Amino acid sequence: MAARVVRSRAQYEDPVQLADLLHRLTRRLRRSQAERLAPLGLTPAQERALRLITRSDEPPRMTELAERLGIVPRSLTTVVDALEDAGLVRREIDPRNRRAILLRLTDRGAAVRDELREGRRRAAEDLFAPLTAEDRETLGALLTRLDPEDDAIAPPRNEPKPEPEPESEPEHAPAGPRP
Repeated sequence: MAARVVRSRAQYEDPVQLADLLHRLTRRLRRSQAERLAPLGLTPAQERALRLITRSDEPPRMTELAERLGIVPRSLTTVVDALEDAGLVRREIDPRNRRAILLRLTDRGAAVRDELREGRRRAAEDLFAPLTAEDRETLGALLTRLDPEDDAIAPPRNEPKPEPEPESEPEHAPAGPRP
């Protein structure tokens, strides 16, 4: 039986130690999820894309999904091709903009989505099993403080993006056009 290492507060004063620990735990969670995805024939990238498609109220455009995933649209094409070949999504022309492609979940995609959710839940449960309910609440609060924006949840469609605030000009600058 391996001895459990209890770290003192002083051992985590260096933020690199915390970053390394978080990275190790994230890798462990991803490996566990990948093992559970393997029987479904999905890669982690395909699972993430499918998950974001299912969270949208309306079928997302490919360009919107690429933006949410943080990848270029041409990289998403390969992921969507695989999802479409597996019968999980289908491409449709957006009736509001015929140049845009919508991604619609199929019935098979909805069934796989439910299996994905259960696999992800089991992987997370395995990781967090040593924590009490209070520990989980504390961890959740701390992680939320570090990442207050939940970018994994798709924003509502057609929501206007906030305009960047114009840079204010120094008061001593002369008025007139900029060079």
